[in-house]
Amino acid sequence: MNIELKEISVRELTNGYEDNEENGVVGYGGKLDIRPPYQREFIYKDKQREAVIDTITKDFPLNVMYWAVRENGDYEVIDGQQRTISISQFVEGDFAYHNRYFHNLQKDEQEQILNYKLMVYLCSGTDSEKLEWFKTINIAGEKLTDQELRNAVYSGSWVTDAKRYFSKNGCPAYEIGGDYLNGSAIRQDYFETTIKWISNDNIEKYMAEKQHQPNANEIWLYFQSVISWIKATFPKYRREMKGIDWGFLYNEFHKQSFDHKKLEEEISQLMQDEDVGNKKGIYTYVLTRKERFLNIRAFTDNQKREAYERQNGICPVCTEHYEISEMEGDHITPWHLGGKTSAENCQMLCKDDNRRKSGK
Repeated sequence: MNIELKEISVRELTNGYEDNEENGVVGYGGKLDIRPPYQREFIYKDKQREAVIDTITKDFPLNVMYWAVRENGDYEVIDGQQRTISISQFVEGDFAYHNRYFHNLQKDEQEQILNYKLMVYLCSGTDSEKLEWFKTINIAGEKLTDQELRNAVYSGSWVTDAKRYFSKNGCPAYEIGGDYLNGSAIRQDYFETTIKWISNDNIEKYMAEKQHQPNANEIWLYFQSVISWIKATFPKYRREMKGIDWGFLYNEFHKQSFDHKKLEEEISQLMQDEDVGNKKGIYTYVLTRKERFLNIRAFTDNQKREAYERQNGICPVCTEHYEISEMEGDHITPWHLGGKTSAENCQMLCKDDNRRKSGK
């Protein structure tokens, strides 16, 4: 890996700056790719980009940046995208600093900014070496997410195309599925979640296989299918539906036929059941019938003590005597048959018998 330190003025950096869908984000006379496929979208807030301009106007040193040298002699930003875009946006007049746009500044103030020297390390090497640099030096500032690092490792035509659907503010994935997914599209949460679903939680393997495919049609069509299935199976939306691992449920159950009216009746009843501790888990339960997703309310210590005294410490299954610490509360009438978590419906079983009963 060859590394060269170079001074580059703001004037040179912002020469030919463009930010559009066709050409991406470029600067330095068109020779610098400011947002390569593995880089995140611009996420600096107003205070952060104003801090960059404040540093420059005071002639304080800005943190060193890193550019990778491409085979054709052009460059791509490894580290410094947020600072580079902040500087370029100010010079282009996209935002004001202390209520003054760049064109409001006096000529000498403009020249001070344009002549400001940025320190840039130019890094030449193989793709894998550049990516190692990317992972190593991006420990400062806005910490990269796991998916942003994966986008770097598996950068290529597939990631570039997939980001059109999953990785921008107001992207198509947000438009149709934002009510059902947690996180932020811009921080790659939608992208990561969908790859996890379609790959059955083997994200790296899936991305490695797809890296050089020309488009991401498969994963986009899959995502649309998941969202359509959710809306058809559960037409009434509740806020508890946000953040469920819908893709895994779709993978297992989308070929089965469900009566959405009966499902809604059951969901409504479960939402009103005070014994159900995890309302979000209701949607997984009505498909899988596994009660663990409901987090059924446990018996209180007082309820268990009442049952223990009533039984004189005898387990009704094996008829042996136990200390209360050796026993566990159990529903006499099972919860799924309408039994409530009440003192009258509580019995104390020895731990072995309770586990045997729970495992049936």
